[in-house]
Amino acid sequence: MGKNRTRLLIIDDAPTNIAILGEGLKSEFQLAVATNGTTGLKLARGEPRPHLILLDIVMPGMDGYEVCRTLKSDPATKNIPVIFITSRSDVEDETRGLQIGAVDYITKPFNLDIVRARIQTHLELQQRTRELRRALSELEIRNQFIRQTFGRYLSDEIVHEILEKPEGLRLGGETREVTVLMADLRGFTAICEKLPAEDVVGLINIFLGAMTEIIVGHNGTIDEFLGDAILAIFGAPVKRENDAQHAVACALEMQRAMAEVNRKNAKRGYPEVSMGIGIHTSQLIVGNIGSKKRIKYGVVGHGVNLTARIESSTVGGQVLISEKTREFCGDLLRIDSRMEILPKGVQEPLAIYEIGGIGGEFKIHLPPKEEGELKPLQPPLAVRYAPLLGKHGLGETSDGTLLAVAQPRADLQSAEPLASLSNLKISLLDEDGQEAVSGLYAKVIRELSSSPGQYRIHFTSVSAEARHFFAAHIRGGKNAQ
Repeated sequence: MGKNRTRLLIIDDAPTNIAILGEGLKSEFQLAVATNGTTGLKLARGEPRPHLILLDIVMPGMDGYEVCRTLKSDPATKNIPVIFITSRSDVEDETRGLQIGAVDYITKPFNLDIVRARIQTHLELQQRTRELRRALSELEIRNQFIRQTFGRYLSDEIVHEILEKPEGLRLGGETREVTVLMADLRGFTAICEKLPAEDVVGLINIFLGAMTEIIVGHNGTIDEFLGDAILAIFGAPVKRENDAQHAVACALEMQRAMAEVNRKNAKRGYPEVSMGIGIHTSQLIVGNIGSKKRIKYGVVGHGVNLTARIESSTVGGQVLISEKTREFCGDLLRIDSRMEILPKGVQEPLAIYEIGGIGGEFKIHLPPKEEGELKPLQPPLAVRYAPLLGKHGLGETSDGTLLAVAQPRADLQSAEPLASLSNLKISLLDEDGQEAVSGLYAKVIRELSSSPGQYRIHFTSVSAEARHFFAAHIRGGKNAQ
């Protein structure tokens, strides 16, 4: 969603809060404001509808709980994410808000950076959900896919805890220390651009089918399928002392299973895919969330957003974990590297670790990475690139030069500074400066020099056409073919 296209509805009777939120968010979003619940419901049901609602609880007349409950009972508004922003800070108040359908809960006084980060996270999740539903609707298998993919893979423990026990049907949550795992296919945007919808769904099914078996086998609970991403939790509903270790072992086994996933993809004519995984351990709210008509066992809290930020820092084949998860795993881990990131909404840099193996009872290891010397391109390749903004947005284009390649890595020279771990969409240019090959995707790994600006990048998606283009230049020019 581009700038000024995303619509937010603020429902709050306090002029001060409205002014702070309005001033802080107006440059990024289209804002609508209601000072009471009745007006808020009217705006939410009108056209165009808001993409997300920021809702106060204490208001004259209809309070925020009743507004949220009414929104979630109306088919026209039930899928609009609702974030409570309120002075009520008791756990009981927060749990009640999540029970009736809110996706998040922020207490006053609030930090605008945190508000923005949570808004963006829920908008991204909502966008992925809409895209998957649209693809399934086109293929007329939406209902069947949901039953097979979302219902078939519930573990026996969850079925027992939530469905079979009478008390399992009650709404409610608890704060518990759990380990969250998020896995996402790398280069999936490029794949969606090239494949028809039915092949995209077929590829996702192969991926989800293989990963689900591994997650359940390690006592993980699948919280959500988000298009090409999986959100799983370890430590709920059944808690074990080594949940963090199981999560890391699960992630490593998932990476090893990608070879079989790609073998099945090749049989069906699908492209090869790779996956990044992020893991974080923290205190979160877990339990039966929803309404009387629809209950979902899941997890909510800032730790989920932080896991997504860690996962977004990965390249294909990587498992990155937080410091907290590393502490819970002790000395069982093979740590291949350490780095620091500064996710949105976090004031201090966060240490994360790339994991290559785990010992103890698990004994699961990935092959050591062999980074060969990059081969100079003769002559260097002119490129045009743009930073990715979320899944589908693009920033301003810039020109650069590829100096050397050893797939999946390359060295990029650019006059414009590039942020570490940023994602790029790249086009290769011909001798006349015209686009010759498009649709390459890469992540910036690190800065090699500042003057001139040179960066090591890691390709997340490279077409066969681009591979041939690189090979010709490595051999000494495109006439060498």
